[in-house]
Amino acid sequence: MAQRRLWEVDDGLWERIEPLLPVVERRFRNPGRKRLDDRKALCGILFVLYTGMPWEFLPQELGYGSGMTCWRRLRDWNEAGVWQRLHETLLAELNSAGLIDWSRAAVDGSHVRAPKRGPKTGPSPVDRARIGSKHHVIVEGGGIPLAVTLTGGQRHDVTQLMPLIEAIPPVRGRRGRPRRRPEVLYADRAYDYDKYRKLVRAKGIQPEFARRGTEHGSGLGVYRWVVEKAIALLHWFRRLRIRWEIRDDIHEAFLRIGCSIICWRKLKNNSNC
Repeated sequence: MAQRRLWEVDDGLWERIEPLLPVVERRFRNPGRKRLDDRKALCGILFVLYTGMPWEFLPQELGYGSGMTCWRRLRDWNEAGVWQRLHETLLAELNSAGLIDWSRAAVDGSHVRAPKRGPKTGPSPVDRARIGSKHHVIVEGGGIPLAVTLTGGQRHDVTQLMPLIEAIPPVRGRRGRPRRRPEVLYADRAYDYDKYRKLVRAKGIQPEFARRGTEHGSGLGVYRWVVEKAIALLHWFRRLRIRWEIRDDIHEAFLRIGCSIICWRKLKNNSNC
């Protein structure tokens, strides 16, 4: 039996994605060429995400349609909120299964180059002023991405601390009100500002940020490493290692898909999905 390729959507994931896709009615008069099957288009999108291949080089023999068709489908589905809703759906299932650790969370940012420039790019202070973007990620205690944001490469990590907290969706799956806030938030020295500690406390979260000017070995790395693991998993997708998209919304769509795939793998490995 042939092994399933990484970018091919398995049945369990497709069952969760298909109901979220907008329905496109075919025109009665002048219907034109038959619309490419949504599942095949999604496989083409994932092929680009996994391999980093330019859209125009998407192999036609795979049967996923043209690169432009897949690009349009990615754009349209992102505008319809499909990827955000998919992420929220998977978070709810993980929460229902008791796989989200709300006792703590961790936050960090990572720079990626953006050779084609575009919105949300800028000179990086850590990469000889090369133009790039930053991926900002907040994860729960086990490393599951709760939210992700995109900024220019010149933006300081701490400026995205509160937007990340606000971006955590209401996570359902358990009795009672949806959960949105971890109990403790861990971060490195880049987030060590009294102003932001107060803002985090005002959200009902205990900040545990490493102090600037102190020696390494605070012990907080025992809890912070999960966010570094999550960023490494996101950058395992070749299309997220370097930002080739001029449009920021397209790159953000890839980021949300990456977060959803990480959630799906966690759910699949811990259940009979």
